[in-house]
Amino acid sequence: MSDYQVNNPATGEVEATYPTATEQDIQRVIEQADTAYQDWRKVSLSERSKLLHKIADIYLERKEELARIVATEMGKPVAQAKGEIGLVADIFRYYADNAEQLLAPNKIDVDTGSASVEKLPVGVLLGIMPWNYPHYQVARFAAPNFMAGNTLILKHAPQCPKTAEVIADIFKDAGLPEGVYNNVFATNEQAATIIEDSRVQGISLTGSERAGQAVAKVAGGALKKVVLELGGSDAFIVAADADIGKAVQGAISGRFGNTGQACNAAKRLIVIESVYDKFVKGFTNAVRDMSLSDPLDDSTFIGPMSSKAAATNLQEQLDSAIQAGATVLVEGGMIKDKPGAWFKPAVLTDVDESMDVYRQELFGPVAVIYKARDVDHAIQIANDVPFGLGASIQTQDAELAANIADKLEVGMVTINAPSASEANTPFGGVKRSGFGRELGTLGITEFLNYKLIRDKS
Repeated sequence: MSDYQVNNPATGEVEATYPTATEQDIQRVIEQADTAYQDWRKVSLSERSKLLHKIADIYLERKEELARIVATEMGKPVAQAKGEIGLVADIFRYYADNAEQLLAPNKIDVDTGSASVEKLPVGVLLGIMPWNYPHYQVARFAAPNFMAGNTLILKHAPQCPKTAEVIADIFKDAGLPEGVYNNVFATNEQAATIIEDSRVQGISLTGSERAGQAVAKVAGGALKKVVLELGGSDAFIVAADADIGKAVQGAISGRFGNTGQACNAAKRLIVIESVYDKFVKGFTNAVRDMSLSDPLDDSTFIGPMSSKAAATNLQEQLDSAIQAGATVLVEGGMIKDKPGAWFKPAVLTDVDESMDVYRQELFGPVAVIYKARDVDHAIQIANDVPFGLGASIQTQDAELAANIADKLEVGMVTINAPSASEANTPFGGVKRSGFGRELGTLGITEFLNYKLIRDKS
């Protein structure tokens, strides 16, 4: 049986199954991508830009349909899925409008003659993408690399096959030449085959630590560059002078958006003790007021988790924390008498270093609140995890915000708002959150040949 299924997490029903690629399919897509590269690299930036603008137009025209597919495949509330589609259009337009400047040669001052560094494509790339933002994750890989002149093979998450097909259709409808983008329903073993093929020049993966380790091991053996965007356990620091009402709203949005299933979600709420009780009261009241609803309803904020397996794993982490002594401020967990993958939001405190969950990523609607003695203690707690993706700081003191941001061991810091993604700002982390950057000015730099042209005449 194929791993690629539309298994509706709201109902638990398998709505569609897609055949896994054959070995012939794998060789065909590699050949198509390699052949297409020979011509695509020669297409002018202005022509590529027109194609990307057309892709953005089609995304916006089909927003309602695309959002409903996402809601059905992985449970994202449809209003949030529409927001994802809007961001996708922004990403394609950003690179369409800015790639010429970003890819311009860098001239170097030399004593004699001239020197410049050309920014050229490298060839065929493999993208391995997750289910939680199934359009956005592809866009931030595809848009800059289309403009750079690379061609792509895309292995999407097995639970998003309909979205994977639709993305390929959008690119085709926009006029992207055949072979420039190649969707393939590959197994993990087949992905390794693609990585090892000499025609493939690089790999970008967004996913779990385990997936990152597996891909990096194969890519390292094949001497291929990788960009890895892995897990996160982002801190949400609430300083003593924070506007608590806004901080609570930001924490709710940052922790429970996409039903808590975001690598840069506000997973650890670290609150200075002088405002701890006030924040906890506001936050827990807000969580208790939230209700789980149909993801196809425009008013829904929290729907089901992406799958029964994801919900089961989170329940095991929640149970482990409670058994180890964590205090439950808001009781939650799997709703076992309801079909699908429904998980009531939970809030914990009194999680300490002795507990496994202290340094784990909780990928779903479970929030953990920490009390910090002062700012230095808050920074210590924030940095005391293996991850280093992002963090958020709530304070009205700009100098304090800058001081905290400087000391956080992360790739991204947001002040007075939960972490979010924008087309023109780089996204990525440090430590076990991976390496490399996507989006913004850095997103187009990862898979380029920086070729020195030195004229000593």
